[in-house]
Order: sequence, then structure tokens, then C-alpha cells
Amino acid sequence: MFRGFIVQCLFSQINIKIKLFQFFKPLKTFGGKKMKNRMLTVFAMMAMVIVMAGCAKVPQVEIDAAKAAVEEARAVGADLYQQAQFAAVQDSLKVALANVETQKSKLFSRYGAVKIQLEGVKTLSMQVKESTLARIEEVKQEINTTMTEVSALVLENQDLLTKAPKGKEGREALEQIKADMAGIDASVVDAQNMLNTGDLLGTLDKIKAAKEKSMGINAELKAAIEKSKGGRK
Repeated sequence: MFRGFIVQCLFSQINIKIKLFQFFKPLKTFGGKKMKNRMLTVFAMMAMVIVMAGCAKVPQVEIDAAKAAVEEARAVGADLYQQAQFAAVQDSLKVALANVETQKSKLFSRYGAVKIQLEGVKTLSMQVKESTLARIEEVKQEINTTMTEVSALVLENQDLLTKAPKGKEGREALEQIKADMAGIDASVVDAQNMLNTGDLLGTLDKIKAAKEKSMGINAELKAAIEKSKGGRK
């Protein structure tokens, strides 16, 4: 990489020397050929200094570090658990890399601002990584809490089912409730299987749906029991 950098700068110097020679070739005054050669040498040296100053090295170390930090965030699940934040990190990296290309196309490259951008991408990626890990723990806790709530609701609903009215209309409603409760049991099993495979978000969605359905059954059974009590009075 360094050798390529040197070669690029040398080619720039040679091109400038050729153009200067072509520019000074017609000159016949100011001491003739000797003076012309001296002036050519002076301007060539000046051009060399300018070119060397302009041949700034591409900040590859900073680029690699920023990219690695983004991939570390992705590896822990930032693209799933912190989608908006991770998208912002990716956009920041794209902007920084585009600025690198812009500087590379210039005669006098300046990478100071780009290095600051790349360092910002690295820092932001690390923050997103940490927030992702924290979110994962929150999801796990929410899953455990919701599963406990669903288990309690299932037990309560089974008890309420024995107390529900058993008339003709009641029997039909109870059969539907029993079918719904069986579906909830199946959902709980599915949720546990998803949890075992590491699909935390899928598990949370599944167990939340089971909880919502259980709460609906619970309310329906309590209403039916209260209604039957009022009818007996």
C-alpha cells in the first residue's frame, strides 16, 4: 500500500515536470538555455513539494476499524433489536466512505475531517452494540414475565370453565372456548420451541398473542358466570 502511494506521487511529479518543461521550452530570454534550466529546476522542486504535501495517505486503518465496529454491532443483532439506530450507523459509514472517495479524486487530498467521521462511526457502533445487548436482556425478561402471566391465566381459565353455565347456548360457547384454550396451549409450546432456537422476537410476539387471547377468554368466562348468577336471583 505504501509502495503504491509512493509510485502515485512520483508519477504526479513526473507529469508536472513534463508540463513545466513544455511550458519553458519556448523561452529564449533571461540568460538563454542555462537560465531556463535553472528556472525549470526551481519550479520542478516546488511542484515536488506541493505534490508530496497533496498526496495524503488514505486512512485505511480508520476505515477498517469503522467497518469492523459496524459488523460487531450487526453480529449481536443490532439490525433486529435496534433497527433505527443500526440504520443510522450504516448511513454514517456510507457518508464517510463517500467522502474518502471524494478526497481521493482531488489533487490535494485532506483526510482530517474524514478521520473524525470514521471515528464517530466507530463510537456510535459501539454504543448501538451495547444498547442492543441491553435490549436483548429486556426482551428475555419480558418473555419470562409474559409466559408466567399466560400460565396463570390458563389455570384460572380452566377453573372458570368448570363454573361457567352449561345451558344449550352456554354449551356451544364453552366448546368454542375450549378450542381457543387448546390453541393457546399450542401457542405456548410453539413459543417455547422458538425460544430454544434463539428467536427472541418471534417468541415474544407469539407469547404476547397467547396472553391477549387468554385475557379475552378470562373476561368472557367471568361475564358469563356473573350473568348466570344474576339470572338465578
